[in-house]
Amino acid sequence: MKEIRIHGRGGQGSVTAAELLSVAAFEDGKFSQAFPAFGVERRGAPVQAFTRISNNPIRLRSQIYTPDYVIVQDATLLETVDVASGIQDDGIIIVNTTETPESLKLNTKARVMTVDATKVAMDIIGIPIVNTVLLGAFAGATGEINVESIQHAIRARFPGKVGEKNANAIQKAYKLIRGEEKHE
Repeated sequence: MKEIRIHGRGGQGSVTAAELLSVAAFEDGKFSQAFPAFGVERRGAPVQAFTRISNNPIRLRSQIYTPDYVIVQDATLLETVDVASGIQDDGIIIVNTTETPESLKLNTKARVMTVDATKVAMDIIGIPIVNTVLLGAFAGATGEINVESIQHAIRARFPGKVGEKNANAIQKAYKLIRGEEKHE
């Protein structure tokens, strides 16, 4: 089983990202679950969402404390939230930032990867909503989900122009994190 923790701020679509990741995993023939962890937080407050992916049925229902992967939608969270908490030593942390992984100085043995998801979102979608962009980066960095499955999940959730723009942004982030393209 692979466990993913998504860090974001209220209103950034962390819960939607977890759900889309779960749908994409299901389309890939895997078992999956997605759930949020928040209370009465207001827009902008730190939130977490979780996804589990497995080749076998998932019976576990607790929060994720030792994730294999972490996605950070907003790099300002690094100042107040220990996003590396509990991550597996062989895990991957993907951070939306213009900074290099080394400059983030995260206290972890896990691999840290960065992508400017905000720029991708602005260039392709036209608004700074990065949740779907980071799912493309996740697919490229981990290989846990097929990028086409994420694109299909987003098109199903947001049909028409919105879905197509997001699918294109997903593809761009996928290629960026794999080093197949550079930021323009």
